[in-house]
Amino acid sequence: MSGTTTAAAALRRRAAGAGANRWVVLVVLCVSLLLVAVDATVLHVAVPAVTEDLRPGAIELLWIVDIYPLVCASLLILFGTLGDRVGRRRVLLLGYGLFGLASGLAALAHDPQVLILARALLGVGGAMIMPATLSILRQVFPDRRERALAIGIWSAVAAVGAAVGPLLGGFLLEHFWWGSVFLVNIPLMLISLPVGRLLLPESKGDGKGPWDVVGALMAAGGLFGVVLGVKRLGGGEAVASVFTLAPLVIGAVLLVLFVRRQRRREFPLVDLRMFARPAFSTSVGCIVLAMLALVGLELIAAQYLQLVLGLSPLETGLRLLPLTFAAMASGLAGARMLRRFGPRRMVCFGFCLTAVAVLLLTAMGGEDNPGLLLSGFVLLGFGLETTLFGAYESMLSEAPPEQAGGAAAIGETSYQLGAGIGIALLGSVMNAAYAPGLANVSGVPAPASAAASHSLGEAYDVAAQLGGPAGLALQRAARDCFVHGLHVTLLVSAGLLLLGAVMALRLPRVMQCEAPAVELPKPREVAESRVSV
Repeated sequence: MSGTTTAAAALRRRAAGAGANRWVVLVVLCVSLLLVAVDATVLHVAVPAVTEDLRPGAIELLWIVDIYPLVCASLLILFGTLGDRVGRRRVLLLGYGLFGLASGLAALAHDPQVLILARALLGVGGAMIMPATLSILRQVFPDRRERALAIGIWSAVAAVGAAVGPLLGGFLLEHFWWGSVFLVNIPLMLISLPVGRLLLPESKGDGKGPWDVVGALMAAGGLFGVVLGVKRLGGGEAVASVFTLAPLVIGAVLLVLFVRRQRRREFPLVDLRMFARPAFSTSVGCIVLAMLALVGLELIAAQYLQLVLGLSPLETGLRLLPLTFAAMASGLAGARMLRRFGPRRMVCFGFCLTAVAVLLLTAMGGEDNPGLLLSGFVLLGFGLETTLFGAYESMLSEAPPEQAGGAAAIGETSYQLGAGIGIALLGSVMNAAYAPGLANVSGVPAPASAAASHSLGEAYDVAAQLGGPAGLALQRAARDCFVHGLHVTLLVSAGLLLLGAVMALRLPRVMQCEAPAVELPKPREVAESRVSV
């Protein structure tokens, strides 16, 4: 009897992802995610140095900054589903190699075109790495309780990466040239590649039917067009502009054709029947809504700290650090909260707490209030990470294991789309509330008022050119209008978050923790085990 138990236990350990080694796998996956998260933000502080050295034009500079997230978002589904087909570890390791090579190319770029190409290749590498980390995590943690803890650690690392990027970039720029922000990736990739090859398990989907190459390209093209159009809207471009409207329309058409193609195929690239599961579709919607409500808000908050309160970029980063620490704490406590409260109450609570934080921040004015900002950012970080953790965990647990790569790609794509739409939507709300107040400032000519209505930074430049009482009046009016616009944007964001809380009511009430299916030992294996005992 003891021999039977021993054989069954051994099989159970193999089915659960190589026993204790799964935690080592988690460390490797978190290092991968940290690299991608840092690289998404590390260039922001290096833009002035890049501009001074390479002298890019306005369009080239825009592409240098935007091409990485644009390419990464458009290729997530392609590489997520390719990992399900050819092996998730294989795609991840290829992503490591490409990320390292592209980092070297970016660091040594001698003109804007080479840097744009290198950043695009970094986006390709990031698209290989991001869904692979989640799908491998889904594979090596079949027990949902352990997987919830792993996802909490994973999400905490993502929060760290987003915060570390600007700080690391600022430190490197104080001591080295701008290419150093890319060179730091290479040693980490040189370590991650052999360690990943040695420790990460290989996993695939069921392998039925051919991989839909045409569908993958349609998804990539459609997402590229939609994300590009949304980014242009977020940058203040007119909706009627052909360079904004054409990508949106073409991208939307390609995505519609992609959905129709997947529904007709016997072996689809992405099994759209996953969206028929309320927990999966609701989780995706919650991710989109959370990012839609908050990413644009973070951008506006950074402008408030620098332009209204007059803080330096480093001081601004330090003020936002409590948000990151609170998000880390929420990620680490997320597994315990999920087991105790269940997905429905956890995600709903996260949305409501974030809405409270946003409403608290409406008390911000023209004067610095460190206590208010600290309280608001801590609640904001904890609430947002609680929401995203619960949504990601529910989405990944609802997806079949063979579709883990596609599900992870859908989650990451919804994150990117929500962020892009949020910048466009809340940026438009901000501009609509900010601009009218500058139309009739005493002593300021109409052309100057029109120029000042574009942004607070531009208003300060115009005020400096005007000088005298008129310049002071314009500067004061612009600052007051910006604070008013910030309050309106916060109220709209709070409304979106409360809408998300209502949406979260469709999630399961309790966390279903079914034991992973284990293949029973064959009679011959049982007999051999008895002999060995």
